[in-house]
Amino acid sequence: MFNRLQALIRDYFGFSHKEARGTLVLISLTLLCLLIPFLYRFVADPKSVDTSVADQRKLDSLVSLMQAEEARQPKFGARPENEKTTAERFSEPKLFAFDPNTVSVAGWQQLGLPRWLAERIDKYRSKGGQFRKKEDLLRIYDFPPDLYDQLEPYITLAEQPATKKYADSRTTDKQVSAGKSYATDGYKGNSHASFAKPALQPFDINTADTTQLIALKGIGSKLAGRIIKFRDALGGFVATDQFRDIYGLDSLALEELQKFAKIQSAPRRIAINTASAEELDRHPFLSRRQAEVIVRYREQHGAYSSAESLKPIRILDAKTIEKIGPYLEF
Repeated sequence: MFNRLQALIRDYFGFSHKEARGTLVLISLTLLCLLIPFLYRFVADPKSVDTSVADQRKLDSLVSLMQAEEARQPKFGARPENEKTTAERFSEPKLFAFDPNTVSVAGWQQLGLPRWLAERIDKYRSKGGQFRKKEDLLRIYDFPPDLYDQLEPYITLAEQPATKKYADSRTTDKQVSAGKSYATDGYKGNSHASFAKPALQPFDINTADTTQLIALKGIGSKLAGRIIKFRDALGGFVATDQFRDIYGLDSLALEELQKFAKIQSAPRRIAINTASAEELDRHPFLSRRQAEVIVRYREQHGAYSSAESLKPIRILDAKTIEKIGPYLEF
């Protein structure tokens, strides 16, 4: 039978006499290895390991000792403060009342913030940013909302100067009224007391200068310059929602802008059918790559007729076309 199998393998695979014999030997060894586990189960005599009563008692005593030792060890949170390491004390958040406008980087870390986020808040404050409401903390990029919910009861904001300004204004109004009544009765007060501070009037944000912006609450010289720079880069504002894109604008300054800054003039437009890639790249809403593709597509397919004709350009999504559309002249 061995010779017949050898001849069959040699004829079917075209092997030589030695190759056919080696193939049979390899197949036989493979089958033997597969059968060894099954053969061992029948040949081996299964015997259960007998544990003596003495050994069992020793094991039970060791288990009871380990449980008693574990019960005596305090948990991590229950360890006395003087026995904790410096790293353990630092990693545990300690909640306390704080003012987000004055607390230090180390203080933020004690409240549970990572160092990189604490440094980001410190950098925001160094550039003139202020927290006027508790919710302003969520304007910090990557500030965890769940951590804000935990810290919110401990946030204490100092009284803003604006409050004092209003109080002084009310006091001045009372003095002016009193001065008028005295003048009616024949009393002549100081002449400067009869003049009230003129109220702020709405203005065109697309033609305003830094002096008009500084007059608003929450806007200083740096922030006013930043607003003007962003407006000039855009070519002018077309919607008040664009105020939210200005870096460092807190809730008070945003509220003031939406109240007094009006859009009364049209923005500066870019002639898209004659503009170069460099001119298009200067606009904040377009990247260098997008500007080059717009010019190349125009050279291949002709002039653009409307914002709709930009849709075939794959590198421009619908949101970008909607934002850049008001600034293009066709």
